[in-house]
Amino acid sequence: MEMKNEAVLILDFGGQYSQLIARRVRECHVYCELKSYKTPVEEIRQGGYRGIIFTGGPNSTYEKDAPKCDRKIFELGIPVLGICYGAQLMAQTLGGKVKSSDVKQYGKTELECNTSSLIFHAARPKSVCWMSHTDYISEVPHGFKITAISDTCPVVAMEDIKRNLFGLQFHPEVEHTSEGMLYLRNFLYNSCGCTAAWRMSSFVTDTIDRLKKEIGDKRVLCALSGGVDSSVAALLIHKAVGKQLTCIFVDHGLLRKDEGDQVESVFRRQFDMNLIRVNAQERFLTKLAGVSDPEQKRKIIGEEFIRVFEDEAKKLGRIEYLCQGTIYPDVVESGVGEAAVIKSHHNVGGLPENVGFGGIIEPLRDLFKDEVRQAGLELGIPEYLVWRQPFPGPGLAVRIMGEITEEKLAILKEADAIMREEFAEHGLDRTVNQYFAVLTGNKSVGVMGDGRTYEYTVALRAVTTNDFMTADWARVPYEVLEKISNRIINEVEHINRIVYDITSKPPATIEWE
Repeated sequence: MEMKNEAVLILDFGGQYSQLIARRVRECHVYCELKSYKTPVEEIRQGGYRGIIFTGGPNSTYEKDAPKCDRKIFELGIPVLGICYGAQLMAQTLGGKVKSSDVKQYGKTELECNTSSLIFHAARPKSVCWMSHTDYISEVPHGFKITAISDTCPVVAMEDIKRNLFGLQFHPEVEHTSEGMLYLRNFLYNSCGCTAAWRMSSFVTDTIDRLKKEIGDKRVLCALSGGVDSSVAALLIHKAVGKQLTCIFVDHGLLRKDEGDQVESVFRRQFDMNLIRVNAQERFLTKLAGVSDPEQKRKIIGEEFIRVFEDEAKKLGRIEYLCQGTIYPDVVESGVGEAAVIKSHHNVGGLPENVGFGGIIEPLRDLFKDEVRQAGLELGIPEYLVWRQPFPGPGLAVRIMGEITEEKLAILKEADAIMREEFAEHGLDRTVNQYFAVLTGNKSVGVMGDGRTYEYTVALRAVTTNDFMTADWARVPYEVLEKISNRIINEVEHINRIVYDITSKPPATIEWE
């Protein structure tokens, strides 16, 4: 595949920024793969990689169980860049010395670099970098020279230009390192010889061509949710094999306002996909009647989704492949190093084994979330769908406190739509990572007109986050909150109070249930 002709391998030693390094490399238009430090040397040799990057990690290199690499990696003739722990491991493995500092060096540090060195070519002699370490390199190995220092660290960077080996004690991938992207580009372009040919347009074209060959004349089934991952995955396969793909869109009635119709319009009418829409709101609401416990609601919805999908799949006869919208972070987090498009079937996402698929197709398993969106735009998916807010599988059921009823669903859909409209109107729909309305289980006294009311309270939730593991509440301008509040109170019946959730994650979760 064209995008892999210039691939760079990132060996993960357990660093918190491992995926961020991979994203930064791809931002330099260089394809990369993230694998465990345990990857055998022979596998690395056969991978044909242009360069190798060692990530940071939480360990000390001299600890008994510290992750180590095979010394033979440095004898492959492939350029290697060690970052933080990776730099210390490189130094220790090749005969240098690593010592423990009495004080942990953490945060912004001014470095002074040799601008004639490869990594620091065209850089400023002094700039800010981000340190996060307790150990430090006290003596570089034979053949290396020190290329950067700081007031508190004797070896901020080192290089052996003859062997194309480089070590950075700091993190070039984080925003706090002011010229970090320049350092990475210098390694990728000047040492590894990469030509920055990785483009989303080539990924889309190459993937469609590959899927045509690998699927052949077989049939594929996709559970289409309308989310960006499943949408892009389905459209790639549709472009490859057309009507051999059948998409089942289970509309459980718990989607946001008009979303079911939007999904059907885009994929059936715009792209002429073979789409089956199952309108199952009544079926789901019947199962959910009288249920208030959030975990029980999730379980009922998950199980019923499988049953509906299974019922529809059985009507279609023999289908060889199931399409999944798995993306690269899912692959990395599950510990899977292989990135094949089609792999042996296993029970992914709770879908039933007895539907009888021969394998799973995962066309997005090489991509990060932002790259999936780029692919969606390349394929012509409308922006409002590509930039659709993350949405839980149980849908609005986990944004309604207590029992789910048709009336509550109608109320929340209208309130949530108003919030989304105003965020888009004020340009917050791209800067705030997730935002939505919650219909709380609380009613409160209010006054509307000349009368007393006793109606529902709606909570607004908006967060900013990079990874959704942690999140901070969004500082939405008061005038925007005021307009949303006024509109909901005036336009949606049975609501008389609006509150804004100012809790971060942790201690709270992003969703209320």
